[in-house]
Amino acid sequence: MKPVEIIDFCTVLKFNMPVMRLSPLALGLFLFFSVSSFAQSVDTIQSKKLDSAIVKKVVTHWEKKNVVGFDLNEIAFVNWSAGGNSAISGLLKGTFTRKYENGNLKWLNELIVRYGVSKQDGVELRKTDDAFQFNSTFGYRKDTTSNWFHSAKFNFNTQFTSGYAYPNTEKAISKPFATAYTFLGVGAEYNNKKYNLQLYISPLTLKNTLVLDQRLADQGAFGVQKAVYDAVTGEKIEDGKNSRTELGFLFTSGYKKELFKNINLENKLNLYTDYINNFGNIDVDWQVQLDFIVNKYVRANINTHLIYDHDIKAKEEINGQQVTVGPKVQFKQMLGVGLIYSF
Repeated sequence: MKPVEIIDFCTVLKFNMPVMRLSPLALGLFLFFSVSSFAQSVDTIQSKKLDSAIVKKVVTHWEKKNVVGFDLNEIAFVNWSAGGNSAISGLLKGTFTRKYENGNLKWLNELIVRYGVSKQDGVELRKTDDAFQFNSTFGYRKDTTSNWFHSAKFNFNTQFTSGYAYPNTEKAISKPFATAYTFLGVGAEYNNKKYNLQLYISPLTLKNTLVLDQRLADQGAFGVQKAVYDAVTGEKIEDGKNSRTELGFLFTSGYKKELFKNINLENKLNLYTDYINNFGNIDVDWQVQLDFIVNKYVRANINTHLIYDHDIKAKEEINGQQVTVGPKVQFKQMLGVGLIYSF
């Protein structure tokens, strides 16, 4: 039985070739593979578009890093002939960074929080560390080969809870936003990733000191203008100022180095001098930290912090009275072993 003659493709398409006769089966197979090929082509195009959209969505110029940790120190004595007081202390800390880099632009934001307490036998719970810091630096450079950036920097520092000149816990010598510091300036930043070195020089930096507790402001704490009192009656005539503004020169540096395997050094130094009041009298904020890495989650660290600010007057306990004396070098050293988690 001859195949059914259903269509003459060459005639219809006007091809200059011999006439072909197709059976229903051949025609069906031809249509099936033609439709299948077309569908695969459409799927491939859609898949490529989807992959391209996914890639565009994943690509970002932001980099984030979060590190939280807890250090614990403890010493205990039981019938110890040499004597001693049992003590335990803990420190909760966190560093959260958000960094944007795109060509010649760089924007780094950093939030640092720390809070530590200690408890000794026969002594009330005492604060050992307290810090809330936010740093933001925006920089622009002319080309990607340069390590120098035109930069603007903003810093904010304060604390979470009140501080005391122990053993006197009746009157706080500092509180949240009493004091608080803000730095806002423009300058040049040198950033060398190869040597983990960072320098910032600002000839124009505005420093603002906030003392939002009126009792402390009336005392003239942290360099603000103190209250005015009547010489006879002792009555307060004018409140102390809650803020003080300075314009000066700021230099900061940061350096990181692996001294030995699993032993890292980090050094931070801030120097500031005011143009208007006592130019050349330098405020110093210097931190050095050694990290001893045990594994991904456990490490020990030694931290030292030195501060000198001519506007911060020291407090001393003399004959049961809290007396304000002149400025002194402030120094703190901490040794901790604890857990750390990055995400």
